[in-house]
Amino acid sequence: MVYTLTVHLYANEKPDSIDRIKAKLIEAARVYRKDKETIDWLVMQDVHDPRAFTIVERFENESSQKYHLENPYWKTFDPYVIPLLDKKMDLRRHEELDTSKDVAVPV
Repeated sequence: MVYTLTVHLYANEKPDSIDRIKAKLIEAARVYRKDKETIDWLVMQDVHDPRAFTIVERFENESSQKYHLENPYWKTFDPYVIPLLDKKMDLRRHEELDTSKDVAVPV
């Protein structure tokens, strides 16, 4: 099954933080989508709160993160983004559910 990470980021109140985070996320997505065993690397901004961002990283399996973490670009990401945040990144790990088969939903 597909291994997925979601990361929630929240920009601080400095005037240029939102634009800087947005640019870095777009740049990162363009880089990371090329990593081996990466299915997709999506970046989003909340429609109601422009300071809130989400990254969705989809990998073939959990061990696929190895290629992502070995990418030299990785070393530039946290040092650039962390000072622009109001709080720590909220990272969650998921195993996507198999929706290809019929299921019986308990009553």
